[in-house]
Amino acid sequence: MSKTKTTFFCQNCGSQYSKWQGQCTSCKEWNTIAEEIVRKEKKPSWQQTESSLAKHIPKPQQINEITAGSEQRIDTRNKEVNRVLGGGLVAGSLSLLGGEPGIGKSTLMLQMALELPLKTLYISGEESAQQIKMRAERIHPGKSNCYILTETNTQNIFRQISEINPDIVVADSIQTLHSDYIDSSAGSISQIRECASELIKFAKETNTPVILIGHITKDGNIAGPKILEHMVDTVLQFEGDRDHVYRILRANKNRFGSTNELGIFEMHGGGLRQVDNPSDILISKNEEALSGTAIAATLEGLRPLMIEIQALVSTAVYGTPQRSATGFNAKRLNMLLAVLEKRAGFKLGAKDVFLNITGGISVDDPAIDLAVAAAVLSSNVDIPIDKSLCFAAEIGLAGEVRPVPRIEQRILEAEKLGFGSIVISKYCKLPKESYAIQIIRVAKVHDVVKHLFG
Repeated sequence: MSKTKTTFFCQNCGSQYSKWQGQCTSCKEWNTIAEEIVRKEKKPSWQQTESSLAKHIPKPQQINEITAGSEQRIDTRNKEVNRVLGGGLVAGSLSLLGGEPGIGKSTLMLQMALELPLKTLYISGEESAQQIKMRAERIHPGKSNCYILTETNTQNIFRQISEINPDIVVADSIQTLHSDYIDSSAGSISQIRECASELIKFAKETNTPVILIGHITKDGNIAGPKILEHMVDTVLQFEGDRDHVYRILRANKNRFGSTNELGIFEMHGGGLRQVDNPSDILISKNEEALSGTAIAATLEGLRPLMIEIQALVSTAVYGTPQRSATGFNAKRLNMLLAVLEKRAGFKLGAKDVFLNITGGISVDDPAIDLAVAAAVLSSNVDIPIDKSLCFAAEIGLAGEVRPVPRIEQRILEAEKLGFGSIVISKYCKLPKESYAIQIIRVAKVHDVVKHLFG
């Protein structure tokens, strides 16, 4: 008999303890520490067959002697996924995709697996093969080089992998997998860590990319130990409102690319459709001019976006003014309101201010400061802003309009979408003097107020 050991894990953060206690000292949560039995025995490699990969002991190499081969990336046949990953899947990488239940994680991965020309193994521990077939017929009818395996035991999974030798492996989800070398139930801290460790070893030894789908907690964090996010190469977040059709894919961690990129999808009956021009969906098509609306030119990674900002300013009914922001930092909104009151002379201290960024996205780019201020002032005086006008500048505490990086990309995006003029900082340095769009340069918030409202 193998030797067993009992340990205690916090089910919230994954901290390990030698004995039970009421409160976790790491995350300060109560009654989250549970006992798990960990079996200590010598484990073989991820393959249990004798014909596994030749065992070798790695030896240290001088860095100058290591040959750096060209980076091999696998095209996922999905431009939005490629953009977020940094150009495609890296061979031997392990990616983790998390998101709310019902948001479309399984649909996105199954759609990608069906469209790939490579041999793909889709492992499901949550659905039967018939259920997956029904979804596949809806989102991608026709021939595909995708194999479906409904299994949760990792040893059986690796046995099937050694037989079909897939180019890409997708596991839905990591919380449903379990290993025979751990005695705890599937979804526990030790099982998730052990299964992820086995999959990492498989990915690195065979140079096969693996994508894991992960559940999230009610706080929005990926369920399981925090070490899971440290172990994988890429952590993707799939977010959106289930009441709306648009979904956003972000990279919270990416060892092979930027974490600032953004992928936008539209959910419909046939699966997820890529949105090539997100500015069209983020700007409403109202024909009549409405006060409190301004257009900002922002950047998400390398992608320029035109977003619509809506503001509503009204008299405080109960004497205490409210400040509410959706998709924008509420503290920064308070700062901008203080600048408008101190530097521009607008009395907003006794008024309710509500701010919303349309499309359900959140923006941290300071370049939308000027558009936020313009929308608030437009609603305050009830005068609409010209629809052909957009903004791209930051506002300082002294009321100055500050330049923002990569201003030419913002100008060209506004020009491509048919805007007539763009308001930027007076101190921006442009590579050329003339553009098809009118450039309006301002130095102070006073200049913007004078230009908009006379």
